[in-house]
Amino acid sequence: MFGSLLRFFRERAGVTQEALAKYVGYSKSQVAMVERGERPPKGQLVQIADEKLGAQGALLTAARELKASRFPSWFEDYAELEAQAVTINMYANHVIPGMLQTEAYARAIFNTHCPPFEDDEVEARVIARLDRQHILRRKPLPLVGFVLDEHTFTRPIGGREALKEQLEHLLEVGKQRNVEIQVMPHDREVHAGLNGPMILLETAERQPLAYVEGPGGGYFVDQHPNLGDLFAQYGILRAQALNPDESAKLIDKVAGEL
Repeated sequence: MFGSLLRFFRERAGVTQEALAKYVGYSKSQVAMVERGERPPKGQLVQIADEKLGAQGALLTAARELKASRFPSWFEDYAELEAQAVTINMYANHVIPGMLQTEAYARAIFNTHCPPFEDDEVEARVIARLDRQHILRRKPLPLVGFVLDEHTFTRPIGGREALKEQLEHLLEVGKQRNVEIQVMPHDREVHAGLNGPMILLETAERQPLAYVEGPGGGYFVDQHPNLGDLFAQYGILRAQALNPDESAKLIDKVAGEL
């Protein structure tokens, strides 16, 4: 809401993002992130913007009510549902999912974000990601399953040591009786998940729901036939992947070679 208000007054005053950035000592991309609700206003932005844009105290008042989220704005609704879900199933094909990441691995991902995050943003996102992992141990225990493409744990994000630590963490998490981790080998000639990653939930109200992310954010799928198709794809993926014991042996083998 603060970001929308800032954009409203900026556009009403005929001021570009570049011009506002110069006034407040930001980059254009940082102003854009504030307007999209992806980062909180810092420094003298609120005071200077309120004066330069003729907001007459509206931005100052809004800023006093501002509470920064732990997550990007487009992820908040999903995070709320995930925290209470009774089952969570994820398919990942480019990186280890956030719920399974170590601190070093998560930090490496955020440090390579484009456009770059500020240092305090990296810290905030790492903390939020690690805190989100408490879901795996909350009471009552949710049933959580992962299908990971094999190359997600051969890509050395953060370096070899960070990757080795990450793989060892996968093995430990996989020992929890409410968690199953399966690997989709890279030599499979058939693959039901070529459309990309997905997350399937059964909410606290026992409602099936799918969540799909792309470069610009995420969206929910809650209507058939698309919802049924995603659940069917995930079921086939599980059948095509190695079982949890075979997967653990493969992960252990890769970790041992690092």
